Amino acid sequence: MFFIESERLRLIPLTHTQLLLWKESREKMEISMGLNPSNMLIDPIWKAEVADALENWFIPKTLLYPDKFEWYTNWEAVLKTDNISIGGIGIGYPDENGEAITGYSFDQNHQNKGYATEALKRICEWGFTNADVKTIWADTGADNYPSQRILAKAGFKHTSINDEGRFIFKLPRT
Repeated sequence: MFFIESERLRLIPLTHTQLLLWKESREKMEISMGLNPSNMLIDPIWKAEVADALENWFIPKTLLYPDKFEWYTNWEAVLKTDNISIGGIGIGYPDENGEAITGYSFDQNHQNKGYATEALKRICEWGFTNADVKTIWADTGADNYPSQRILAKAGFKHTSINDEGRFIFKLPRT
């Protein structure tokens, strides 16, 4: 199984098969990966967004691009000390301008401990190993201060506001 690590986390990109198991049951997916079941506490708004991404992005895109599934999937953020998933993060394949999007969602039981920042820094390092990636970007709500802090701590700079009023943050290749 392919994964990358940071000091406290193992980031594991989910395969198409693992995503199908997750759709059936997160616990089944975690057990199949040798993880302890997580019982994540996720805000209902983010839970719906992740369910939509699973159904309409992760599953179809990993089927379409099996040779580069890592760019189209959720990466489980696993706390190494407990062998438990505490959230997910992803990075999209770079577009024609060399821009790759990132996003994340973490278990409320494990927030405010630096895990999201640690995972974001590590997945960006991995993303920049692809020579086509020039910039990694994220968007967040204007009132989502925790996410804005995570992005700033990971080196992202607020660059603009999109048409929906969401803040755009970018991290250029150094």
